[in-house]
Amino acid sequence: MERRDVFGVFTVAAGSVLLPGSLTAAAEQNPAPNNPPAERVTGIGGVFFRARDPKALAQWYQDHLGVTGQVWNQEAGPTSFTTFPEKTTYFGDSTKQWMLNFRVSDLDKMVRQLEAAGIDVKVDPKTYPNVGRFARIHDPEGNPIELWQPMKASK
Repeated sequence: MERRDVFGVFTVAAGSVLLPGSLTAAAEQNPAPNNPPAERVTGIGGVFFRARDPKALAQWYQDHLGVTGQVWNQEAGPTSFTTFPEKTTYFGDSTKQWMLNFRVSDLDKMVRQLEAAGIDVKVDPKTYPNVGRFARIHDPEGNPIELWQPMKASK
């Protein structure tokens, strides 16, 4: 799946202006339900995953990304819930079944902070209209993490 296709799905979810040609891709990825349920979930209550060294990995997320403790209060904002084809290369390593995407307020500052800590950061050089900017890192266990600085809303 191309980044542009993911953004199409994301912009539908976030209510942003759609990128050209992305409406079709978004509809194919996550079709609208015919009869949405009366009760719906209100957000993500947790992210749970296995780790070789859970304590060390939790410490890494706290030290480098500010994800603190077992309960982390985050800022409100859009969340993309997007499925990918089984054979996608979007996550990098084909053995990884998931990827986290964290919103950041200033991607350049976050990149400098991570690089100063010796973390390899790959910044996407493109700015995607109506979506924002992205960078990719991996945690110590090789899990992919995408950092996203959303476009500021027009006033």
